[in-house]
Amino acid sequence: MAEELDPSIARQFAIEGRLLDAAPHSSGIINDTFVSRYETPGGVKRYIHQRINQNVFREPVKVMENIERVTRYARERILAAGGDPERETLTLVPTREGRSYYCTPTGDYWRTYHFIEGARTYEVSDNPTHVYEAAKAFGHFVKLLDSLPGPRLHETIPNFHYTPRRFAAFTEAVQADPAHRARECRAEIQFLLEREAYAPVVTRMLEEGRIPERVTHNDTKLNNVLIDDATGKGICVIDLDTMMPGSVLYDFGDLIRMGAATAPEDEADLSKVTVNLAMFDQLAHGYLDATRDFLTPLEIEYLVFGGILITYEQAIRFLMDYLKGDVYYKVRRPGQNLDRARNQIKMLADMERLRPQMEAIIQKYAGI
Repeated sequence: MAEELDPSIARQFAIEGRLLDAAPHSSGIINDTFVSRYETPGGVKRYIHQRINQNVFREPVKVMENIERVTRYARERILAAGGDPERETLTLVPTREGRSYYCTPTGDYWRTYHFIEGARTYEVSDNPTHVYEAAKAFGHFVKLLDSLPGPRLHETIPNFHYTPRRFAAFTEAVQADPAHRARECRAEIQFLLEREAYAPVVTRMLEEGRIPERVTHNDTKLNNVLIDDATGKGICVIDLDTMMPGSVLYDFGDLIRMGAATAPEDEADLSKVTVNLAMFDQLAHGYLDATRDFLTPLEIEYLVFGGILITYEQAIRFLMDYLKGDVYYKVRRPGQNLDRARNQIKMLADMERLRPQMEAIIQKYAGI
């Protein structure tokens, strides 16, 4: 991550006032993010500046077109419902030329958002209310966008959750072993190869039309919802880069993977890593409170499998990146991607063991 924000970047955006300072922000492992302070006629105000990682998002203009469409539509819906769009959706700051992004002479793409004050994100929370509210916010988000007019959103990462291709790429990485690391993780490789049957389940249902394609967030970690400091309510879904056509099974699956985890996804001490059923209960409660009236019966039936699939997929992605030499995810220490993969494998094994109990919880909140 870049350590400093070039002031010439910030000056490209239509912000009234004087830049006081800017510092790296967030624990994200994809984009470079900074929070700045400006002295303005209305007092000191903060903004978020982000450089889009073009190794991940190879068509940043399409990313920004999606974000423009969705935040504009969300703003209209929030206003119509009597809400506060300054707090309930991300607000882009245009450049001085009126675009939603700035491209530097060297080809880097930057964007700026208003900073939402009085709210924060949580990497892992032991507060059941936070977990419930995050799940409800993501459920509200997918329901809100189910009526998004216009053409299909861009696929910002083509085949992002096309798990059969993820599995094929993983097997290729195992065979090629470009960084000569396979010998360190033979047990983990075998565990994932044995579960190949998971890979095509959801993609097949989508292709056959058995479940609907919806606009989904595709990165539904707890820390992608801002929780209001005063009320504890989930007020705004953030990090919209991966927002594109998909399945609610992917979104709820990632909610389980992160929201029901007892430790961060890079925790190396696996004795700390498990599925917290009490937190899963709150995830199911919150998500279904927002979505039970429009999800199909088959979507509801496969919600728990969504958690199994996405945890499996993420384990594959972390281990594949480790085998390739850490080329995709940012690492802050040697072996971090291997720790992430082992962490996800432990979570997956727990979900397989607890699946009957988890499905009973879904049925309870779905009213089945």
